[in-house]
This record gives sequence, C-alpha cells and structure tokens, in this order.
Amino acid sequence: MAAFDPNEMIARFKERAASVKRRPLPPVAGEERQAFLTQAQTDFQDFAIIGDAEVSIEDGILVLRVNLAGDSKK
Repeated sequence: MAAFDPNEMIARFKERAASVKRRPLPPVAGEERQAFLTQAQTDFQDFAIIGDAEVSIEDGILVLRVNLAGDSKK
C-alpha cells in the first residue's frame, strides 16, 4: 500500500468540487430539480472547504486547518 499523501487528498477534493460545478442538470423539474440543485450546492461547499484546507500530519493525526473567516489571515 502506498504511503498516505495528504496533499494528494486535498487535490482530489479540489477536483471533486470542480466536478460538481461541471455536473449536468438531469431532466427533472419541480421539487426534484430543487433537491438536485440544493444537493449540488452542499456537495460543492463540502468539497471546496476540504480542498481549501491547509493540511498536515501532527503526531500521526491528520490536521485540516480551514479559514472560515473568509479573509487571508492565517
């Protein structure tokens, strides 16, 4: 088994966020359409948060640091 690379994991989450944006809208209408759009927004948000995280391994623990303030302070 290959060694775990947290930066590769972050890259996968960035790609997942981008994939959600490219996801085609299925031929649904009404409540089903709104449910699909709501789920797509939630998926994008979740994947983007992880994709934007600073990642490290500290004492064997995967640490994700996420700036929820929306500014560039670290």
